[in-house]
Amino acid sequence: MSGESVKVLLAITQAFALTMSVAFIVYVVVIIVPFLRRKPGPVGDPRDFDWHFFVPCRDEETVIRDTVRYLRTTFPFAHVWVVDDDSEDRTARVVRSLWRRDGTPDPFIHLVQRKRPNARTGKGDALNQAYRTLVDWCGKHIPRDKAIVCVVDADGRPAPNCLEVCAADHLFGDGTIGAVQLDVWMHNRDVEPADGSWWKRKFGLKLAQLQDLEFRTAIAAIQTSRGYTGTISMGGNGQFTRLSALHSIGGPEGAPWRGSLLEDFELGVHLLTAGWRTGYTPDSHVSQEGLYSLRRFLTQRTRWGQGTMQCARYVRRIWDSPHLTTLGAAEMMYYLAQPWMQLFGSLLYPVPFVVLLVNTAGSPAEMWTWFTGGAWILFAIYGTFGLAPFVVWGPVYQKKCLGSNNLLRGLGMGLAYALYIYTFYITSWRALFRLIRGRNGWAKTRRNKERSAGAKVALDS
Repeated sequence: MSGESVKVLLAITQAFALTMSVAFIVYVVVIIVPFLRRKPGPVGDPRDFDWHFFVPCRDEETVIRDTVRYLRTTFPFAHVWVVDDDSEDRTARVVRSLWRRDGTPDPFIHLVQRKRPNARTGKGDALNQAYRTLVDWCGKHIPRDKAIVCVVDADGRPAPNCLEVCAADHLFGDGTIGAVQLDVWMHNRDVEPADGSWWKRKFGLKLAQLQDLEFRTAIAAIQTSRGYTGTISMGGNGQFTRLSALHSIGGPEGAPWRGSLLEDFELGVHLLTAGWRTGYTPDSHVSQEGLYSLRRFLTQRTRWGQGTMQCARYVRRIWDSPHLTTLGAAEMMYYLAQPWMQLFGSLLYPVPFVVLLVNTAGSPAEMWTWFTGGAWILFAIYGTFGLAPFVVWGPVYQKKCLGSNNLLRGLGMGLAYALYIYTFYITSWRALFRLIRGRNGWAKTRRNKERSAGAKVALDS
């Protein structure tokens, strides 16, 4: 390839990549301003509603005892529905031991059991079973518009104020609101792993902190901005939904959750296109366990990426919905396009560097003259614009979430977050390969405590 051809190719790829980067920077600025300016909202009276926690479990004996105890102690008038998805450990036995504590059945603890071959088919199916059981249990005695279902992970810890926050007039106090999503925090963000080498422990801690940064800044800002487009999406943890809203999309099968690997976003699509509004609040939160293992993290994000790809089948439904504005539909389209954009970007962004290296090897003197003659400025701009939209969240996290003014530490977290985000290029390709191969099965991400499948916990503690 001649020197002129190389320069033209570099100019074209850099210009295209730079355009995408600038567009993304504008997007980040648009979402970060309302996020930083937001003020806490009023609260309501949780006694106006009936609260039901759904806890889907698949081999969760290491964490389920503490979770059920926390929910029962913190929210004494809320019902806890543990869905045992044919666990191969002692999850069900642990729940039964809690239900009959001191020989007296606890009327607020319910165990919903699924058995193969109808079990272990996905989180959505497990939640649908709990939904149908709750509907049968409620009968005609509890108004469906006053019953609120909250999905909590088996290691989840909703903040003590979450019910009064969700009961506010601008959330479930408004009859048009079908669902509310809480902010998500990592409760082990300051807890170093107990096992492994020094490097492995430090890496695990930093990975958990970056997950906390991601949810509490970037994702929270996106959710805040969606309040203006009317497209707030649901998460898999801390997801509150009105029972009447679930009933309206459940159909004759009683299945409001569908078969996607991203069943939370999918639920939001059906609620929004059915005419319900959704809400988001950072005034309360749910804490969950951040992953220490890079392998488990990549597995989790591959599943999320594949679930987003699967939801592409709702593009027509979203675009044709009379309940979504054009801006709202466009925002949801952008979200669904992200894994495909990451695939495209992973092919486009390296081109200038690869071409530069190849041609430098063939004609080092000519390329050096071109590079030092001013081309280096293009590469500096290229790198800066590629990193800036991610690095900015480090100082924001340091100031807004940790209450620290340490700018250098914030910039360090931002650079680490940029590297963290680049792993999504890997998971997008893995998700695509799984989709092509028809591997659509749901696999639970193992907890940090799960060292082996045969781990045991005491039943009488």
